[in-house]
Amino acid sequence: VYLRELQENPLRTKMLTSGALSALQEVLASFIAGDRNRHGSYFTPRVPKMAVYGSLISAPLGHILVTALQKAFAGRTSTKAKIMQILVSNLIVSPIQNTVYLACMAVIAGARTSHQIRATVKAGFMPVMKVAWCTSPIALIIAQKFLPPHAWVPFFNLVAFVVGTYINASTKKKRITAIKK
Repeated sequence: VYLRELQENPLRTKMLTSGALSALQEVLASFIAGDRNRHGSYFTPRVPKMAVYGSLISAPLGHILVTALQKAFAGRTSTKAKIMQILVSNLIVSPIQNTVYLACMAVIAGARTSHQIRATVKAGFMPVMKVAWCTSPIALIIAQKFLPPHAWVPFFNLVAFVVGTYINASTKKKRITAIKK
């Protein structure tokens, strides 16, 4: 049913998937880190904001960028073309997605001025890109080899969910430890 919806209503399906995974990632990372709000709940005000980000920003951006990447390499199946696709993904697609992600996370975390948002993007860009450069080629090789093109974005969302949950939980644990000192 999911794959049929993905083919018949790709953007809507990706938006719902990304929104749900983004919200779930926030709850799961809070649970793993033991980060509760003042009422003892893992469901913080950040959870619905992450759902909005996933649905209305991340999914449409990923849909557009991955569709453009697939169109640029349509019909090209040589090893050279696959390597070029990985390079284009890592040097163009990932930086765009990660810049938007960092800017949105800055706003969700409370940044209100363009200076605060730029400072967050500047501080976080290279660490996030290093993670992307490690995980993205592997995910893209798996997608190229085993998945139909319409399943790539949800697969990348799942990979981002796992990696993002780990990073988010680690960050929350560090923050909790720093507060306790």
